Amino acid sequence: MALGPTTALQAAPGQLHQAHFHSHTGRGPVQARECIEAVIRFAFEERLFLMADEVYQDNVYAEGSRFHSFKKVLVEMGPPYSTQQELASFHSVSKGYMGECGFRGGYVEVVNMDPAVQQQMQKLMSVRLCPPVPGQALLHMVVSPPTPSDPSFAQFQAERQAVLAELAAKAKLTEQVFNQAPGIRCNPVQGAMYAFPRVQLPPRAVQRAQELGLAPDMFFCMRLLEETGICVVPGSGFGQREGTYHFRMTILPPMEKLRPLLEKLSQFHAKFTREYS
Repeated sequence: MALGPTTALQAAPGQLHQAHFHSHTGRGPVQARECIEAVIRFAFEERLFLMADEVYQDNVYAEGSRFHSFKKVLVEMGPPYSTQQELASFHSVSKGYMGECGFRGGYVEVVNMDPAVQQQMQKLMSVRLCPPVPGQALLHMVVSPPTPSDPSFAQFQAERQAVLAELAAKAKLTEQVFNQAPGIRCNPVQGAMYAFPRVQLPPRAVQRAQELGLAPDMFFCMRLLEETGICVVPGSGFGQREGTYHFRMTILPPMEKLRPLLEKLSQFHAKFTREYS
């Protein structure tokens, strides 16, 4: 296969999670166009290769927010950025709304890549395992969805909107329940499938965590798991601001289970706070 200046290559499972910069982070915010332009300028000035993880491009819920692809912004910025800045954009069927976090398959599109590097990339891709057949079939649907003239278009649009509307409702519910709980604050979940609430932890809890050799939010998350069975990820694994504590959780549970889960988590935080106050 001859590779041109812009090439899409299908990737095997696990190859889509090496991006160095995310157009959608896993914590809910959606990057504004101005932010993307600033990143492109910085990368250009510092001669950096941009890797844009854009797997959540369909999962945008907040009013006024929208997805901007790095490639589109790069092209619209014009030369010298559009003709010189190297970029790889990643997409996957195992995220977003199509694959339900189960099907595996995806692609990477490269722009302005050095020809010698691109040749080595093709060599690497050709010797790696390919995705399973169902993932490849679903990937075809992702890049070639039904058009208005197709018999399945109306059903596809209805199902797509239903899935995304339910995710948007879960995002709003998560924000509302947490912000009603003393000591927990949650920014709007603008996109993707995760919330990243900030929790206040008493000094005695922080001291106890240090005695155990644990990050304070890890200590909180471990106690949460042991006492409630709720598993979340400590914010200390994501580069949070010094002196603040967070956890990351998914908004994917069914709506009838999500509200009780959020309330149970909030109640645990209140109990945890009383215990170490």
